[in-house]
Amino acid sequence: MGKYECTVCGYIYDPAVGDPGSGIPAGTPFENIPDDWTCPICGVTKDNFKLIV
Repeated sequence: MGKYECTVCGYIYDPAVGDPGSGIPAGTPFENIPDDWTCPICGVTKDNFKLIV
């Protein structure tokens, strides 16, 4: 499971951590996050994230 970076604000989504504040539990792959999820920092959609190594 790779990490994804928001291209707007730089927030890193780490599947090992998830996004508990948005109801995304640890261990959730980015691909399995609901399509209506938004960046917890700047509010943009999943389309604004890129896979990082």
